[in-house]
Parts: sequence; C-alpha cells; structure tokens
Amino acid sequence: MKKVSLTLTGLFVFATAYGAAYKIPEQSTRSMGTSGAYFAGANSADAAYFNPAGMVWIEDKDKTLIELGAKYILLPKINFYGIARDPVNINPAPPITGAKTSKEEFIVPYFHFILPAGERTRFGFSFVTPFGLSKRWSADYQRGTAEEFTLKTFEFDTTVAYQVDDRLSLGAGIRALYSTGQIKYRREPIYRINMNGESGIYFGYLLSAALKLSDNLRVATIYRSEIKPEINGTAQGYMLLPGPTVYPISTEGNVKVILPAEWRLGLSYDYSENTTVDLTYEITFWGRYNKLDINFEDPVAESNLGIPKPKNWHDSKTIRLGLIHKFNQKFTGMLGIAYDETPIPQSTLGFELPDANGWIFSVGSLWNPKPNLELGVAYLYVKKFDRTVNNANMNGDFSDMKAHLFNVSLGYKF
Repeated sequence: MKKVSLTLTGLFVFATAYGAAYKIPEQSTRSMGTSGAYFAGANSADAAYFNPAGMVWIEDKDKTLIELGAKYILLPKINFYGIARDPVNINPAPPITGAKTSKEEFIVPYFHFILPAGERTRFGFSFVTPFGLSKRWSADYQRGTAEEFTLKTFEFDTTVAYQVDDRLSLGAGIRALYSTGQIKYRREPIYRINMNGESGIYFGYLLSAALKLSDNLRVATIYRSEIKPEINGTAQGYMLLPGPTVYPISTEGNVKVILPAEWRLGLSYDYSENTTVDLTYEITFWGRYNKLDINFEDPVAESNLGIPKPKNWHDSKTIRLGLIHKFNQKFTGMLGIAYDETPIPQSTLGFELPDANGWIFSVGSLWNPKPNLELGVAYLYVKKFDRTVNNANMNGDFSDMKAHLFNVSLGYKF
C-alpha cells in the first residue's frame, strides 16, 4: 500500500503542478485554444465541466450537446546542471554534473454531454483527466528519489443548472474521482523500491453561478472542493541495513493525498456579434499540502522509509486571457495567453517535480461543415522559467521546462 501512497502522493504533487505544474485544466478545444480562459462565456457542451451554471444560457435549449475529444501531450526533456545531493550520503561532496529527464508522451481522452430538462433546467455530464502525467530520471542521484513518477486520474462529473431569472443562474455538481499510480526510486546498492497502487472512488462537489451584467457582459464563478483520496498498494524491493544485511521489502501501505480545492472568477465580454474576450482568475489551494506521509505496514520499512517529508506548498494563482472570433458561419479562431504560478517553494522542490512560474500560449480553430456538426483543433505551449534551486536535495539550475499539447474534438447537437 505504501507504494501506492508514495506514488500517488508524489504524483499528485508532481502532476498537479501543470496548471500549477502538471495539473491539466484544459479539457476541451475551446479551453485549450484560449489557454484556459474560456469559462464565463462557455457556450458549448464543455460548459457542463467549466461553467455548469452557464448551461442554461446556451441557445437551442431543447437540444442535446456532445463533445468528444482527445489530447496529445508531449513533455520534452528537462535539463538539470549542478549538484544533486546523494540521498544516502555515500558521497557527501558529489561533483557538478548534468542530467536530463526522459521525454514523455500521452494521449488523454475526454467527453462532455448536456441534456435539456425544461425551460429553466439543464443536466450535464463530463469525463476528464484533471491530474496526471509522468517524470523519469536515469542519472544516479536523481533516480535516488525519482526514477519514475507516473499518475493517472479519471474524473466523472454530474452537474445541474437552474435559471433563477433572466440574468442569474446557479449550478452544482458531484465529482467522482479514481486514480492509479506508480513510483520507482533506487540508490544501489543501498535500496531499490518499486511501488504500484490505486484508490477507490472518492467524491467531491462543485458550486457555480453565472450572472448577465448586460447583454454582452457576463460574470461567472465556480468552486471545486478538495478531494482527499487514500491510495492503497504494494511496495517491492530491498534495503541495506547495518551489518550489512540486505532486507527484502514486500509490503502494503497507504497514504492520504490532497487534491486541492480550486476557485475561479471570470468575465466574458462580447466585443461584437462575432468576437468574445474572456478573462479568468484562478486560485488552486495548494497551501493545505504541508507534508507527504507514507505509511508502510512493514515496521522496518515504516521506520526507515515512512518518515513524513515536509512540502509546505503555497496557494498558486493563474490569470488567463482568451479571444474567440467567428470569421463566418463555418470557421472560428481562438487565441490565448496565461501567466501561471508554481506552488512549490525552493526549500522543498525535488526531482520528482521540477517546476517554476511560467507562460502559456495557445491557438485553435473550429470548423462547422454543417450547423449541427463541429470539428475542433487546438495547440497549447507551456514555457516555464529557468529556475535555480539550493536546498537539501540539490544546488543547481533547471532549464527547458516546457510542454506541448494538441487537442482534437468532434461536437454534435441534436
């Protein structure tokens, strides 16, 4: 179990950082094409996820809306140059060296679905992967704490919207989340650990509201609750104990991880009949992530590997600006830019999640060959700033922290 805990926790920490490291906020073509700014003006099937309260403002209230899509994610190699401190202090003065992560590639599916339910009510359903990805190191000291971190999360949301009057609507939803993870680390001949695990299904909620300030200006807000899954799994490997004695490890374990709450506030302004500008401010409440505590059932493994590790993250903030312009009845273009803040302080940053503040840029387009059919494509580029880190794990510089995301989608209404 311990294996999963460590895996998932480290992974959640690592993975969640993409919109604050590897959190993945972009879950549709419109969202990716606007760098995640698409929110208050959500007007398609993806409103079921991004702004449930806004579902009732979508035209054709008697229509069913569907969006099916997939993201291709490419994480190029990250460079580190400097001193990676020996995790077991065999070499207390390791040399200055360079190291790179492995390149990572993923394909991630999603869908959104909105059903009509009368004049004032609509129901929505979404399947998304809001956290995930992976990081792998092959250099000796780096793999001592992060040879591989891999996380997969799957979330299914059921939402409902109610139109209070001509200007105000409210939304709410239930979130169901399931996760799997794997973690490997080794510093031979001292230790080698391979962990795998999964959570059960854990639930959270969301609350949203949308207000029309005028015919062309809308404001919206949403709060997604914190979810604290317990990850259970197994750990296999060995440790070298005094003697020296090789102690085999085969145990279960568990850990409770924090998937942080999130709050968004957004404005959407129709500059003209064909042009919409979205501005979104987002806070991810990482400040509750203070330590990583993995529990092993094996008492020897617990006393050596189960010591809580301080994290002391802080809340991260992101501001997003997007533009959607309809050129004609068949073609729509999108642009976006965002500034993203990392939640990880220098004092606890590790090789499992090299991260920094950075910029996000995106572009996308929609094609409607028929009035009820839509094809979408979008590209998003994340560029993190180079970061110098000096703490108990390292003294050096991270560079080339970036990501490329491509999205394709099919939308239909009937």
